[in-house]
Amino acid sequence: MGSSCSRPHSLNEADAAENTRSADIDRRILQETKAEQHIHKLLLLGAGESGKSTIFKQIKLLFQTGFDEAELRSYTSVIHANVYQTVKILYEGAKELAQVEPDSSKYVLSPDSQEIGEKLSEISARLEYPFLNKELVEDVRKLWQDPAIQETYSRGSILQVPDCAQYFMENLDRLAELDYVPTKEDVLHARVRTNGVVETQFSPLGESKRGGEVYRLYDVGGQRNERRKWIHLFEGVDAVIFCAAISEYDQMLFEDETKNRMMETKELFDWVLKQRCFEKTSFMLFLNKFDIFERKVQKVPLSVCEWFKDYQPTAPGKQEVEHAYEFVKKKFEELYFQSSKPDRVDRVFKIYRTTALDQKLVKKTFKLIDESMRRSREGT
Repeated sequence: MGSSCSRPHSLNEADAAENTRSADIDRRILQETKAEQHIHKLLLLGAGESGKSTIFKQIKLLFQTGFDEAELRSYTSVIHANVYQTVKILYEGAKELAQVEPDSSKYVLSPDSQEIGEKLSEISARLEYPFLNKELVEDVRKLWQDPAIQETYSRGSILQVPDCAQYFMENLDRLAELDYVPTKEDVLHARVRTNGVVETQFSPLGESKRGGEVYRLYDVGGQRNERRKWIHLFEGVDAVIFCAAISEYDQMLFEDETKNRMMETKELFDWVLKQRCFEKTSFMLFLNKFDIFERKVQKVPLSVCEWFKDYQPTAPGKQEVEHAYEFVKKKFEELYFQSSKPDRVDRVFKIYRTTALDQKLVKKTFKLIDESMRRSREGT
């Protein structure tokens, strides 16, 4: 990764014209109001699978007009693809575990499941997937319910099983309905990697209210091959929002299965903190996927991650969850101050516990960010 800064990347914004005269007037007033204000630039960064794209979708739902029916329908193919991809990962994972695990019998599928697995795996290998129907859903369900697949799913951390797997498997019948239109919840769970740069403009007060601060949020792909595009956006940033998926302390990168995801996040956060462009830039750290972390940390010790090897657990249950979270939070705080030069430590630095799927929590978090940035600009 380079360390120099180049000119901001110029991006074309889609101008959604309204159909009625009154709507045109409202839109013009809103644009004129925004033109009089400084538009604050937010940069959403993080490694792949950190939940950035879900945060980005929440912004549209919370502070803009949301998704119309055409946009919702456009996610149908993505959601069906998520189901096929999940099936393929689990089926191939079961075969692999049956060969390498000491207790290999746990991963051996029934003959019927084996046949279904081959059929669905072949479909998943196509460039274009067929839409789910009742027959395919029945096959998916039978395979999903096979004890060997469930045992494989319990090892999902080592197999790149997407977080959306359980949710979509519990909604299979609905996904295959002839008149299926994805819900907002479906869209939030849908997994599609961000390629290139996407941007949106919003106010935490909402599009219908004037007088609030206006922000332009940029999201870029988190995988390694996408990060070369980051540098073009580094100038003129008012705040960096860095997403760290704290539930991924026992998982490996999608693009490099020898590298722990949390260690990659640590190194990436360290690199971003040291960028010369961000000497006076506010940092908002999202410790994301707390919902998954809460369930996992009671089963998988934090110490499996090299960064957390000195962790000492306490009592089980909610107390242990809070103890583990505070430990992780402290690690990131220490990294921030270690990586920040003395003249940079007075820049705004806030940590937020987030679950990108939790709409109320995301709304509250962005309102807190808005308040924090207001106070910083006012010098209070």
